[in-house]
Amino acid sequence: MSNSPTQIQLIQPDDWHLHIRDGEVMKDVLADTARQFARAIIMPNLKPPVTTVDLAKAYRSRIESNLNSLGIDTFTPLMTLYLTDNTSADEVRKAKAEGMVAFKLYPAGATTNSDAGVSDIKHCYAALESMQLVGMPLLVHGEVTSSEIDIFDRESVFIDSVLEPLRKDFPELKVVFEHITTKEAAHYVRDATTGNINTLAATITPQHLLMNRNAIFAGGIRPHNYCLPILKREEHRVALLEAATSGSSRFFLGTDSAPHAKDAKEAACGCAGCYSAFNALGLYAEAFESVDKLEKLEGFASFFGADFYSLSRNSKKITLVKQVQSIPNELPLGNTTIVPLRAGETIAWSLV
Repeated sequence: MSNSPTQIQLIQPDDWHLHIRDGEVMKDVLADTARQFARAIIMPNLKPPVTTVDLAKAYRSRIESNLNSLGIDTFTPLMTLYLTDNTSADEVRKAKAEGMVAFKLYPAGATTNSDAGVSDIKHCYAALESMQLVGMPLLVHGEVTSSEIDIFDRESVFIDSVLEPLRKDFPELKVVFEHITTKEAAHYVRDATTGNINTLAATITPQHLLMNRNAIFAGGIRPHNYCLPILKREEHRVALLEAATSGSSRFFLGTDSAPHAKDAKEAACGCAGCYSAFNALGLYAEAFESVDKLEKLEGFASFFGADFYSLSRNSKKITLVKQVQSIPNELPLGNTTIVPLRAGETIAWSLV
C-alpha cells in the first residue's frame, strides 16, 4: 500500500458483516456497500430468518436481481445461514456444497430479529461437528441474554460461559467473534491459545472504533448511535483500536451496518443498529489516522478477512483522499428515510 498525508491507495476491501434487509429497501442500502466493497457477508436475520440452503439461494437471487437493476456487476454477496436449535448436520453439508460461506449464531433474543436464535449451544453440537468437518465457519454474536447480566457485561460473560467451552469442544472449528466491543474480547482473540489458534478471528465496526458509550447520551438520547452489542467505556474503545491497528491477522473489517428507518430508530422502543454503509471506508480511515496507523488499514480491510475465509484477495485498487465529506442528515430508504452514522457532520476521508 502506498500512502501520503492526503491519499491512500489500497486493494479494494470486503465487508465481513453486513445487513441489507429485504424487499424494496434493499436496493437503497446495497448501492452504498457496492460502491466501496467488492464482497460482503450477508447476515441471515430476516423475518422469517434464512435457516436453510433453499432460503439462502432465494435470498441471493433477490440480491442479484437488485444488483442487476442498479447496473452493478462488481459486487459479490457471500451468503450465510441462521443457526437454530434444529439445524441438521445434513443442512451443513448441503450449505458447504452449495457455496454458502458460514452459519451465524444468534443467542435467542440477543439483537434484531434474533428470536429464533439458539437457546442452548449444546442443542447445536451435531451441526457444529459437521461444520468443523467440512470447514464451515461459525459467526458468533457474542453476548449472553440473561436478564440478570448487566448489558455492559454480556460480551465478557459470553467468553467464559459459551465461547471458551465451545472452542475446547471443537478445536478445529473456525469461529469469527463478530463486532467485538470490549477489552476482554480484544485480548481474548489476540491471546487465544485454546485449540487451533488459527481458527479464531474477530470483526470490528467503525462505531466501536470511533465512539464510546457517551455518544449515546450526548445532550440527550442519541438513538442513531444505539447498536447491539452496545457501545462501551473509553478503555474498551482504545483496546479495540489497538487491536484493529496492530497488524494482527485475527482482526478484520466488518461494519455490521444495520439499516432501520428513521421512525423505527426514533421510537419509544427504538431498534438497535447503526447505518455506516454510506461512508464506511472514510470512517475506518479516520479511526486508523487517529493513532497514526493508516499503513495498517489495508491488511485489516482488504487482506485478513479473505485469508481467514480461504478466499482469494481482490486485485482492483481503490483510492481514498483527504477531502472533507459532508454526511447527509437523511438518505432514501424505500418509501421512507434512514439516518446514516455521523449524519449532519463531516468526515475527513472520501472515496475517489
